[in-house]
Amino acid sequence: MIPFRAFADGDARLLAVVDATMAGAAKTCGTRLACRPGCTECCIGPFNISALDADRLRRGLEQLAARDPVRAAAIRERARESCAAFAADFPGDPATGALSGDDTAEEPFFEAHAGRPCPALDPATGLCELYAHRPIGCRTYGPPMRIEGVDLPPCRLCFVESPPVEIADCRTTLACGSLEDLLEEAARQTGEPAETLIAFALARP
Repeated sequence: MIPFRAFADGDARLLAVVDATMAGAAKTCGTRLACRPGCTECCIGPFNISALDADRLRRGLEQLAARDPVRAAAIRERARESCAAFAADFPGDPATGALSGDDTAEEPFFEAHAGRPCPALDPATGLCELYAHRPIGCRTYGPPMRIEGVDLPPCRLCFVESPPVEIADCRTTLACGSLEDLLEEAARQTGEPAETLIAFALARP
């Protein structure tokens, strides 16, 4: 198992690569991107996150609790409310938050809960309370991306009047798979589910 300090340093290196890549993507896309502080398009509705994402979120919540226990407690309470709402039709183990990996079961679940805000979203400001610790999926949402050889579309609010060729010209490739895979394995060795939801990650002690 990777020692904690090395694990945290490795995650910091991963985030540096991701954030630098996304800064380049934002520069390339320019005004075609609608992403702004307070835009919550990507903060509504649950989605699967990795063991590494879950570990990072919990570390962020612990740090927030040390600075501002009231805000941290509010996030945890919103997470617990979401977990309770998800329990009846959760496609996995609601006790651990582990998703089953069955797309047939997960798709209707995500559709049914598409209107539920992320528990890390501050309802008063529309800002992420754990922004520095947000999942990789949150960091890469918006521009047209190519990740692990898969072309992902831009956010529906971005490139609204752009033809397909313009979207293709702005597509950015993110290459960090080997480091991410190593960290993912280390996170799973701590007992993290391979895939879970943000609510479950933040509701657990």
